[in-house]
Amino acid sequence: MRIVFRVLMIAAVFAVVTARPAMAQGDAEKGKVVYGAQKCSMCHGIAGVGNKANPLDGVGKKLSVADIRAWIVTPKEMTAKTKSTKKPPMQDKYAKLPAADLDNLVAYMASLK
Repeated sequence: MRIVFRVLMIAAVFAVVTARPAMAQGDAEKGKVVYGAQKCSMCHGIAGVGNKANPLDGVGKKLSVADIRAWIVTPKEMTAKTKSTKKPPMQDKYAKLPAADLDNLVAYMASLK
């Protein structure tokens, strides 16, 4: 019985130590450059710069890293899931970004708190 208890305690400690919230894997500063290169400010604004109709201020507090990535990669699905009525809908072209650029862009969006 003691062995079972010890194994369960070790498993519980391991689960607590290794459980972390999903964190953006990229570099936020590089993501800011990707944001500019992709001309995201044509449709979105940050800190009053860009299109004020779709501000991204605080998006890192409002959405999880997974949801931010989903909005970038699968905007049509996220529009349907969230029943968003924003016009025009987000373009469905960013899934083709290189993986590093996508990671960096997600990190930048997640840093906007």
